[in-house]
Amino acid sequence: MRVGTFVLAAQFPGQGQGEALHRAVRTAEVAEEAGLDSAWLAEHHFVPYGVCPSAVTLAALLLGRTRRLRVGTAVSVLPNVHPVALGEQAALLHLTSGGRFTLGVGRGGPWVDLEVFGAGLGAYEEGFPEALDLLLRWLSEPRVGAEGERFAFREVPVVPRADELMGGDPTPEVVVACTSPRSVRLAAERGLPMLLGMHCGDEEKAEMVAAWRRCAREAGRDPDEIARIGAQHVSAGVAQLADRAADAAEALVKAMPGWLKQGLDAHVTVDGRHRAMRDPVAYTELLCGLHPVGTPRSAADRLAATAERTGITRYALLAEGTGDLAATEENVRRLGTEVLPLLV
Repeated sequence: MRVGTFVLAAQFPGQGQGEALHRAVRTAEVAEEAGLDSAWLAEHHFVPYGVCPSAVTLAALLLGRTRRLRVGTAVSVLPNVHPVALGEQAALLHLTSGGRFTLGVGRGGPWVDLEVFGAGLGAYEEGFPEALDLLLRWLSEPRVGAEGERFAFREVPVVPRADELMGGDPTPEVVVACTSPRSVRLAAERGLPMLLGMHCGDEEKAEMVAAWRRCAREAGRDPDEIARIGAQHVSAGVAQLADRAADAAEALVKAMPGWLKQGLDAHVTVDGRHRAMRDPVAYTELLCGLHPVGTPRSAADRLAATAERTGITRYALLAEGTGDLAATEENVRRLGTEVLPLLV
């Protein structure tokens, strides 16, 4: 079982953006010290929900600060960038980190980002498959040209080529954030593992994994490949540890709703469409019930139960739910020193 931390760089009420980013960096550094497998970096624009606007840039910093930790984006928002530019960055990090970089991609939301970066609503609603396919070609072929609806350019050489990593995987790992049957099918057809969100419970994640397998078979992928790729799915969640389970939940219920309300309220749609907002307190309580929030023993049992129900054994767990730097560091250390040994 591989347990990593999910780093949002969340700006809690009363905090500065630099404070949130410092906590994000320290979370990843402590994750390596504590023996965790990975750090997964979120990306958001123009909102305090998360103040990291470039997960791939923060990944570069953290790969330079660590020696063992795998660092992934969760996710780089593909409609906001050119796939070739992102592919170049991914190849660069793959080669210079010795293969420790994972590129997680997703289509984001119908936010004002699409207006600011010039992609338009079509890039979000219809353009993700084209962008993903171009990105995958860039990471696997020596020369690439494009004749698509959104991207069209003459053939050019790929520099640097990801497959020139000495003694490692020929390309960086790519995972796809999946929130709908359409995205599940896309990931399965492309032979890519899924990143499943923390708002989903075990039953929903199990259904998505089953749907992914079914779509992969329909796409003609052989059983061995399906099993190999399926073992790479990632489940996002929340982790909060305390000596008493009630104290762990209380810590999150006190802190997270303020951040959630402030962060989610700041999202603006590009076309003025109505957004259904979650109740921050109810959502926090939901997360406490779905994920490893409690004692180290109960947290280990929760992760084991999720693995049994879904088949997923790879986790990205949000540990900064209190918003406090010292508490976050302690939470990450306890996850590594008190929970991981129970999962062996």
